[in-house]
Amino acid sequence: MSFQVTEVQKALKGADYPMDGAALADLAESNGADKELVDALRPMREVDGPNGVMKELKGQLGGDA
Repeated sequence: MSFQVTEVQKALKGADYPMDGAALADLAESNGADKELVDALRPMREVDGPNGVMKELKGQLGGDA
């Protein structure tokens, strides 16, 4: 599964970093993210901002839908 960068940004709108995977997944879920993205965020270690999230999702980000 690959995710659009904009999809991840929308899912994490309102994030108050630093946040761990569980908190990111809960936020994404409340923002209406797909289950696949929520599941990908849940095991993440704590990140200190959007760049950290993108780094953790590296390899799962794509340019095509």
